[in-house]
Amino acid sequence: MRWDPEHYLRYGAERARPFRDLLARVGADDPQWVVDLGCGPGNLTAELAQRWPGAMVTGVDSSPDMVAAAQEHAIDARLEFVLADVRSWASERAVDVAVANALLQWVPGHLELLGRLVDALSPRGWLAIQVPANFASPSHTAIAEVRAQPRWRERLGQEAAREPAVATPEDYLERLAGLGCDVDAWETTYLHVLQGRDAVLEWVRGTALRPVLSVLDAQEAAEFEADLAPRLRTAYPQRAYGTVLPFRRLFAVARRRADGTG
Repeated sequence: MRWDPEHYLRYGAERARPFRDLLARVGADDPQWVVDLGCGPGNLTAELAQRWPGAMVTGVDSSPDMVAAAQEHAIDARLEFVLADVRSWASERAVDVAVANALLQWVPGHLELLGRLVDALSPRGWLAIQVPANFASPSHTAIAEVRAQPRWRERLGQEAAREPAVATPEDYLERLAGLGCDVDAWETTYLHVLQGRDAVLEWVRGTALRPVLSVLDAQEAAEFEADLAPRLRTAYPQRAYGTVLPFRRLFAVARRRADGTG
């Protein structure tokens, strides 16, 4: 799946809010190694380096386009970006803070992956995760409806059917507590007020629509979006002050117990 850093950052302020809300609950004072899994274009990873100036910060992403874009934020011996898949990534040493912001929804069976991430932590290390949980919303169901039309179903095949999935806040709490962590889990629904015509279409171009756009050429992509746009306009009408996009997200901040007991 191809990612477009420029499109992803069109609503950078809105996408940054859950990251900052997540990090506000991480109480690490002086971590030595901080890892941002699924770092994307690196703008938020840079905030980790600002918060913990004494730490080595590593951003990890499986998208060559995202890692290339992130390099503008790199700082010698302080902030680096590497190309790797979280499913096979292995830490060089114990991690004091690991962040997975808007990543795990793309990883099938990621509840099991949490065990490896906790194992990578130092004693009393922190794991902070945030996942979108709006996949039953029109922003996603409208894409599925258009994709299911005969023309697009035949053209797109299974590659574009890749859909993110998440568990419940209780699932994340139970899994992380069972791995020997003290856990703070919660959910928030943001009411993003987006500006511009077809604002929700512009939003999903950066995320939920990527599996489709990665398969189609430019002309086909424009035709698919022409089928999708009226559905999104109906579901999310433009108002005088903007278009409201309700967006539910799940959070969990886990601190590994020194003795590792579950």
